[in-house]
Amino acid sequence: MTSLRPVPRSSIRIYVGKKNYRLKRYCDWYLGGKKYASHIERSLLPHVIFTHRTPLLRQLRNADMRLQHNKVKNLTIASRRLNGLMVKPGETFSFWRRIGNPTRRKGYVEGMVLFYGNVTAGVGGGLCQLSNLIYWMALHTPLTVTERHRHSYDVFSDSGRTQPFGSGATCAYNYLDLQIKNETDRPYQLIVYLTDTHLVGEWRSTTPSLRRYEVYEKEHWITHEFWGGYVRHNKIYRKIYTPDHELVADEFITENHAIMMYEPMLEDGMSVQR
Repeated sequence: MTSLRPVPRSSIRIYVGKKNYRLKRYCDWYLGGKKYASHIERSLLPHVIFTHRTPLLRQLRNADMRLQHNKVKNLTIASRRLNGLMVKPGETFSFWRRIGNPTRRKGYVEGMVLFYGNVTAGVGGGLCQLSNLIYWMALHTPLTVTERHRHSYDVFSDSGRTQPFGSGATCAYNYLDLQIKNETDRPYQLIVYLTDTHLVGEWRSTTPSLRRYEVYEKEHWITHEFWGGYVRHNKIYRKIYTPDHELVADEFITENHAIMMYEPMLEDGMSVQR
């Protein structure tokens, strides 16, 4: 496994690197031959395949709550671009192709972002909460995740965590994208909206789901690296059941390696490896 030790980059190298990766993404979008989902349907498809919600505000130590309230504004704008999106058979959902570049001109404001392990402010910050939600929901459907990028940093401890560590998808315009392909024979509709307290999402379709999904982790461990930091690791799997609770598959989904931004609490027999 490649070392996750943070590597300092000059501002020029970061700027040139972003331009290069963005150009590659534009080429893929327009020359890659994929058919991207673009149609918004305001009427709801009849069957909810999976739904999930996450809180809009978190009380984080030493965090500027202004940035969290700004995040809500950013999520509101981005969700309007996605709400009702139809992903027809053969089509691919692209997070950034649909949302576009989150700029001030479009109404986006400064939210909290992670930049090489440092918490800072950036226009459009906080949209990872939306990509996390969509990815987690997709794992509970027959849709195929064709591109997902893991978080390089583990920001929150397990206090209050309801999903396995590493079950989200980071995003950065436009080179860190989330793409989901519909390889089934029926359309899927993405619903996302905000309440006063939560970001809410649904995947809907024309017929009920014939499968139930259970996402879980294996091989969870922490390593104390030679450079002084702690890195958290695990593998994500999912079990697939019939409506009669018969197990039909146990699939490997992905593996995660993330630098911990808090001191590890060794509970339930978890060990630190050197």
